[in-house]
Amino acid sequence: MDPKRWLSFEQPIGELEQRLESLQEQEPESPERTEQIRSLRRQLATVTEQVFNNLSAWQTVEVARHEKRPHTADYLRLVCDEFVELHGDRNFGDDQAIRAGLAKIEQFKVMIIGHQKGRTYKERSACYFGCAHPEGYRKAMAKMKLAAKYQIPVVTLIDTPGAYPGIGAEERGQAWVIAENMYEMSRLRTPIICVVIGEGGSGGALGLGVGDRIAMLQHAYYSVISPEGCAGILWKSHEYKETAAEALRFTSANLKRLGVIDDIIEEPLGGAHQDHQQTALRLKEYLVRTLRELAPVSIDDVISNRYAKFRRMGIFLEDATAESGSDVSA
Repeated sequence: MDPKRWLSFEQPIGELEQRLESLQEQEPESPERTEQIRSLRRQLATVTEQVFNNLSAWQTVEVARHEKRPHTADYLRLVCDEFVELHGDRNFGDDQAIRAGLAKIEQFKVMIIGHQKGRTYKERSACYFGCAHPEGYRKAMAKMKLAAKYQIPVVTLIDTPGAYPGIGAEERGQAWVIAENMYEMSRLRTPIICVVIGEGGSGGALGLGVGDRIAMLQHAYYSVISPEGCAGILWKSHEYKETAAEALRFTSANLKRLGVIDDIIEEPLGGAHQDHQQTALRLKEYLVRTLRELAPVSIDDVISNRYAKFRRMGIFLEDATAESGSDVSA
């Protein structure tokens, strides 16, 4: 493992990997060294499992933002058997923060749409670090409507810190287009599967986040606001980002328990950034299984179930005595 890739809590893993690499480079081979390598590998697997099974909310954010974590472009290459990209919103331009196109995943034809962050600084600048403009969301909706016209399921891959907050984006209707996307997705007459693959930040994520099945990769997060933004508003300082992360309950396990998401896609040992191929395989298996489940359902039932699904979110209980205004101490 490249030391530059180690997150703060990954140091024990990095040290074991360095020791393992050092042993593997030694010559000549011997039975003792072979046994040492086997022992170190077992120890490495145990430590990695312990670390990643006990991540804090903020550590989950760090993993979701890892520079080597697979992006939409990686999944398009590894998951899709075929992919033909479609460009532009027919109104203003082609936002590179949103990629969209027709794809084939095993026997299923789908319209796949996702946020793209980029790897190099040049790519990230072109993609605005995954923060889409209104034309990106309009492009996404245009392709979704095209999919509905030809009865093709839609798959969205969510990975954004939030929609682009610049003046130009606001002038072109950023808030309106996100709301419009949510409305149109709620009644789109084709199955929709949404997967949070990294960051699921604020309205930027919701603009692609209304579907019949909502899943998250194990170490992704899905939140109304970034922990830094929450800390800045509530505590007036980013120093409280870890406290904010815990309070927001945005990890996959919490959101599954709260009924916000339907499924969690388990990541390989050490996180998706350690094994792109295995992560893509698990995502592909989930998509194929879910597409197979949704295929026989009538479109009227699909839309009815989608509506009911979001109506169930946010249920809470009120104290009957408080509602009636009676004295609890009486």
